[in-house]
Amino acid sequence: MNNDIKELEKRINDIENRNKRVEGDKAWETSTLRKVLILILTYIFAVLYLKTADTTNPFLGAVVPCAGFFLSTQTLNIIKKKWLSRRKK
Repeated sequence: MNNDIKELEKRINDIENRNKRVEGDKAWETSTLRKVLILILTYIFAVLYLKTADTTNPFLGAVVPCAGFFLSTQTLNIIKKKWLSRRKK
């Protein structure tokens, strides 16, 4: 019986920890900092691309929106960890 209670406590703690992690992930995904960083990175990539590429080639031109999409789906882990640690305080 004592082991059952300990097992239940462990499961509850695991669920609570998971919930905190999910809440943090959701807050990061909707944060203004993340949106601004994606905007800046996309802009920098587009400027670099346009300065070096021959934009008359449609196959090469398709790289910009693909790269923008890729950047928008990335989570900037180092910045995210710092942001989450400050959010907890």
